[in-house]
Amino acid sequence: MKITTMVILLIVFLPAFAFSGEIYGCIKEGKKFIEKGSKVEITTDKNTYSTETDKYGSFRLYVNDNGMCIFKVYYKGQPTQDFAVYTYENPVKYDLILEKRDDRYYLKRK
Repeated sequence: MKITTMVILLIVFLPAFAFSGEIYGCIKEGKKFIEKGSKVEITTDKNTYSTETDKYGSFRLYVNDNGMCIFKVYYKGQPTQDFAVYTYENPVKYDLILEKRDDRYYLKRK
């Protein structure tokens, strides 16, 4: 009985994680981490995924679509410019720097 239950659970839940790409990392503004609760959003051709940063500026998202995505951070009430990231079947780490120029926030890879 227990084995049957485990097999059913694997069939139901494994496909969602087997093909999802994990994107994780941290975001800093200068030398300090951005504030806790900043919204992080990844948009693919089909879906939008979002999470919030923790007190260390860290984020982690599982994206079900592989390939190029648009990464955006909402910081101090403003969205950053679009930043291209790529998802694969294996996890990808993006440590990012947030810069302010001309009253707008921009992202760049560390």
